[in-house]
Amino acid sequence: MKSRENLVRLKQFQVNEKRRQLLQLDMMIAEFERMAVELEAQIIAEEKKAGITDISHFAYPTFAKAARLRRDNLRNSQSDLAQQRSTAESLLGEAEAELSKAEMLESRDTKIRDADTGARSAMIG
Repeated sequence: MKSRENLVRLKQFQVNEKRRQLLQLDMMIAEFERMAVELEAQIIAEEKKAGITDISHFAYPTFAKAARLRRDNLRNSQSDLAQQRSTAESLLGEAEAELSKAEMLESRDTKIRDADTGARSAMIG
């Protein structure tokens, strides 16, 4: 019966780990969003300073070009993280289902064990 308790603990650990990974992904996505918004503000400020908003213009600020590239890379990374997050969500759902099954088995075993103990004590007494 001890193995069922260990199984429940293992499944609980796995669920907690999946939740932690999901939280980390959420934090990274939010951080990338914050950085992209900051870059967007810097791009707008640089364009206003130069008076040029056309990216293909020969005098378009180099800093604005680089900031645009960084912002676009952050958006791509954000998209990749969102895909990883959806995968992590499904894995969390599976881990929670496995935990639920393990808890049900452990609960059933406990009831059977308690019933056996009660029947033995009735025979003795």
